[in-house]
Amino acid sequence: MIISTDGIVLRTFDYRETSKIATFFTRDQGKISGVMKGIRKDPRKFGSSVDRFSVNGLVYYEYRNSNLHLISQCDLKQYFFKLREVYRKNVAANYSLELVDVIMPVESPNKEIYDLMLDYFNTLEVSDDIDKLVHAFQIKVLLHSGFRPHIDSCVKCGKKVGGKVRFSMRLGGLICERCPTRETSFVIVSRGAIASMLFIESHKWDQCIKLKLHKNIQQELKFILNNFLVYHLEKRIRSLKFLMAKGAL
Repeated sequence: MIISTDGIVLRTFDYRETSKIATFFTRDQGKISGVMKGIRKDPRKFGSSVDRFSVNGLVYYEYRNSNLHLISQCDLKQYFFKLREVYRKNVAANYSLELVDVIMPVESPNKEIYDLMLDYFNTLEVSDDIDKLVHAFQIKVLLHSGFRPHIDSCVKCGKKVGGKVRFSMRLGGLICERCPTRETSFVIVSRGAIASMLFIESHKWDQCIKLKLHKNIQQELKFILNNFLVYHLEKRIRSLKFLMAKGAL
């Protein structure tokens, strides 16, 4: 079957002597991988250099018995030049690629995440508030991928939480004051941090990026979201350490 769609480059690596294998997150098919035969020998064979987080128009032959397809056409549509000029923006863009690559299964269409990635890149090009954008992206990806933490009510009893709130990494949600727990993998979290997460979940991207986040709230979100992702994905995302090293997260 021949499929035509747009896709964001997640990663590439050399294959044999003349080819590359590229993994895209596509608008219509989700995450797909394909061989681009001869691209290293003759780069003009394709209309794209297949750089990370660029948007490309793809045509590929889908093999039913394999997750590796044959890409016959790849034309550059959007390159995001400004993200490549600023180190921290470049790392923040690459972080989103790694997160989507880890969290999303193969060939599982999710247009919400595809559109979110484009919104994130476009905003990141013009905004220097990298911390807030990364946190908003994390929250939205967790929501749309089905990994959302339980923050509407107590994860143990189901009742609304109030007063002193604990977030359990192991249980993946809030624990109210009424429910005892012996576990140590929880953190005290402010109502402001929870309210910020709920706002980002329930509002469109252009409204989320206008949300003012106090520095203390950002520190809470950093700890909760990064540790939640590590705990439940059981994998550290390499580019995160570079963001943290530069003081972004």
